[in-house]
This record gives sequence, structure tokens and C-alpha cells, in this order.
Amino acid sequence: MKHGSVEDMDRIIRATAADGYIKMAVIDARDTVQRAREIHRLTPTAAAALGRTLCAASLMGNMLKEDDASLTIRVQGDGPAGQLIAVSDSQGNVRGLMENPAVDLPLRADGKLDVGGAVGHTGMLTVSRDLGLREPYIGSVALVSGEIAEDVTAYLTESEQVPSACALGVLVDTDTSVRAAGGFIAQLMPGADDRLIETLEENIFLMDQLTTILDEDGAEAVFAQVLKGLSYHITEETPVAYRCKCGRERFLNALKTIDRAEIFDMLRAREDVEVVCDFCGTRYIFTFDDLSRLVEA
Repeated sequence: MKHGSVEDMDRIIRATAADGYIKMAVIDARDTVQRAREIHRLTPTAAAALGRTLCAASLMGNMLKEDDASLTIRVQGDGPAGQLIAVSDSQGNVRGLMENPAVDLPLRADGKLDVGGAVGHTGMLTVSRDLGLREPYIGSVALVSGEIAEDVTAYLTESEQVPSACALGVLVDTDTSVRAAGGFIAQLMPGADDRLIETLEENIFLMDQLTTILDEDGAEAVFAQVLKGLSYHITEETPVAYRCKCGRERFLNALKTIDRAEIFDMLRAREDVEVVCDFCGTRYIFTFDDLSRLVEA
């Protein structure tokens, strides 16, 4: 495995190719997905499903230009996994959750984790971009396969009107830890020659399995295979992580929105109130005095 040094921390690497007609980003997110697996106690199938969604959100969030912007991907299929949610900031730091983290299915006939079966083949993928304006930008597409990458490709091509290719993968080790995780998004800019499209499609068709490349050779090797025969150069590298934005103050503000009668019931019980963050599992305790001050305020 390639992890262990500072250089091998989770990151997104961006590049341009073919005189700027191709833009591509690769994410290596093993630690991010492993953290999600630990927080939510994900089965291998669930780790693959949520892990792919986290990687997609991170890649797309990293495309946002506004510093305080955020991007949310919601995947709602008809499978036993239930809803999946991944939220990214504009750097690519991401957090997520899923409705049924215990979902576990037999391997597919080809020996791979059955993400499509867990997510379901019918449903919607919705992307919400919060750019700090009054209303977020929201776009949706029907699920293509539930395998996440094909669904993200459909969203980018149909809703964003940008011809795109997306691949996502999570490799779960025999001890159920995450051995490799990541993905890429390659996009064609207006005016791209048809031969570029053909080269890109052929390279992606012939490339090695994504998680094998990430595990054995690292993120840079993904560029070499996807952009084989094309001139390209790396333009940016950004560290990313599983990062939650919860905090005591945020939950205290949330308690302010609760009906006053409920707050008084809590006070009469004279018991501490425990609030648990759905994204990271952090527990916050609010005492009788905390609640009293809340009522006074």
C-alpha cells in the first residue's frame, strides 16, 4: 500500500490535457473513506456505496470557486441502503451518512461488491450547490445503475451540460478495512476534437482497475492511464479529509428552534440532554444550566 508518508495523505490532484480541452481531477481518499467506515460502522458493501459518494462529492466540491461554498450529493434509490448523503466544502473536505449502514449483500458474479444492488437501480441523484446566495442551485437526474460513478457521469452530462467521464472505487481488505478508495472526473471543454473523445474513451476502456492503480501505484498513475498518448500537466494538488463542521454552538443554535414547551419539559426532568452528530458521531452534553440560559436568552 502507498499510504504512510505525508505525500500519501488524501488529496485531489488536478490536471489539464490536450491544450486545455480536457480537464481532469483525481482523488485518493483511502483515509477519508476508512474514517467514514469507522464512524458509521459500515459493512463492506455500505463502505463502497458511501465511499464512492464521498469521493464524488469531494471532487465536485473542489470545483467550486467560492471559498464558503458547499456541495451536497443525495442518492435516493429503491435498494436496501436507503438514502446516501455526502457534503463537501470548496476545498474537497467531506462528510457523509447513509440511512442503512448495516446493508450487506453477496458479492456480484464478477466478485465485486454489489453497490448497485444496495443503492437500487431506480431513484434519483440530486446535487445541491450552496454558493452563499439566497437559494442553492439544485439539479437532479434519474439513477442509471446505482453504481454511483455512472450516475454522476449522467448528472454532469445531462444537468451540467459538460461531456464527462467519472470512475469511482473502494477496495475493502480482508479485515474489512479500506485498502484503497478514490476516483476521477475527466471533462471535455467546448471545441474538443472528436479524436480526443475517442482517445479518452479507449484509454478508459483499456485502463487497469481503478482501485488497483490507486493501491499499487498512486493517484498520479491514474492520469498516465486515462490520458495516455495526450500531453498533460498537473495544475494543482489539494489535501482533503473527512471533516465535520459540527460544534457545540451549532447544536445550541439548533436547540433554540425547538418549541419552548419541549425545552421546559427538559428542564422539569432536570436531566442532561445528549445530542449526537449524525455525520461524525460526536456527542454533546447540555446541562440543566445550559438549558436554563437558553430559555433566558
